[in-house]
Amino acid sequence: MLRRPAQFQVAALCYRIVDGAPQVLLITSRETRRWVLPKGWPMAGLDAAGAAIQEAWEEAGVRPCNAAAPRRLGQYRYTKILKGGMPALTDVDVFAVPVKTVHDTYPEVGQRDRLWTSPADAADKVDELGLKDLLHALPERLATPAAA
Repeated sequence: MLRRPAQFQVAALCYRIVDGAPQVLLITSRETRRWVLPKGWPMAGLDAAGAAIQEAWEEAGVRPCNAAAPRRLGQYRYTKILKGGMPALTDVDVFAVPVKTVHDTYPEVGQRDRLWTSPADAADKVDELGLKDLLHALPERLATPAAA
């Protein structure tokens, strides 16, 4: 049986530190209202990290700290249902995005809910197993310097 190669998306794992502990930002998807990370397809003129930052702005209204480029945390796989109901295996590269500001007005305001929560609580709320693993590992990954 022939299989199509997996599609590719990028996601922003937006976080902030509150009282010494990380909080992550989840948003609801527009269609199913599941808890997800801001994510989308690659964008012309932007690398994967830049596209993740753009998705974070459009879908969640957050702007990153300017100190460093977002760090790739890993990848997870899920089945995206495309228009027309066609399932597509999709690999998602996840970038850690430290949040500087949260805006009340942004492109998709009113289309999604936002929730700041602990990584463990976020892992309980999302459906994708690989994303759950990334969320559980987040506190340790943030404490570890980026690999050279």
